[in-house]
Amino acid sequence: VNSRQHNPPLSNTTTMKTAIVASLVASAAAFAPAQTGRSTTQVNAWISDQVGITAPVGFFDPLGLSKGQDEATMKYYREAELKHGRVAMAACLGWYLNAGGVHPAFNSALSNDPLKAMVELPPVGWVQFVLGCGAIEWLAQQIKERPGYVPGDLLGAAYWVDNSDEGWVQYQNKELNNGRLAMLAITGMIYQDVFTGEYGDMMYRQLVR
Repeated sequence: VNSRQHNPPLSNTTTMKTAIVASLVASAAAFAPAQTGRSTTQVNAWISDQVGITAPVGFFDPLGLSKGQDEATMKYYREAELKHGRVAMAACLGWYLNAGGVHPAFNSALSNDPLKAMVELPPVGWVQFVLGCGAIEWLAQQIKERPGYVPGDLLGAAYWVDNSDEGWVQYQNKELNNGRLAMLAITGMIYQDVFTGEYGDMMYRQLVR
C-alpha cells in the first residue's frame, strides 16, 4: 500500500470531503426517534431476543433510540442496522482495495485515495453507481412484500431455518457485530483521510510523530 506523504487535496476534493462528513452527521441525526408514550412491551421482547445481543455489551442502545418504540419501528431499526452494516463492510473492503492500487475500471487511472477517486470518477461511473444501487434497492423493496418477511433477510433464509437453530443465531450475531465494527471503521477512515490526508496502512502515522 502506498504510504507516501501526499500533496494537499484540490479545492473540489476538499469540498467533496466536507460534504461527506456533513452527510455522515446528518444521517446519524436522522435516526433520532420522536418521543412517544407507547408501551415498552415490544422493546422488552427485543431485549430478551437472542439475536444481536452479545457479550460484553448485551442490548446495545446507548442513545436510547428504542425507548417507547413499537414492533414496526424496532423492525425498521434492525433493517437499517443490517443495511448500513453491509454497506460499511463493502466500503471497508473497497477502501483498502482502492488504497492498494486495485482499480478494476477506467484503466486504473483513478487516485489511490478513495475520496479523491470519488471526485475523479467520470459522470458515466456515477450514473452506473446510482442505477446499480437503485436497482438493488427496488429489488429489496419487492422482497419485503413477501409474507413472513424478516428484517434484513433478503435471501429468504427464514423460510428454511429459524432462531431455534443455535448455528443460525450465531451467524446472525456475527453479521451484526461485523457490520457494527465496519460502520465505526469506515467512519474513522473517512475522518482520517479528510483531516490528515492519510488513507492507507499508514493513515495514523501523523498521530505518532
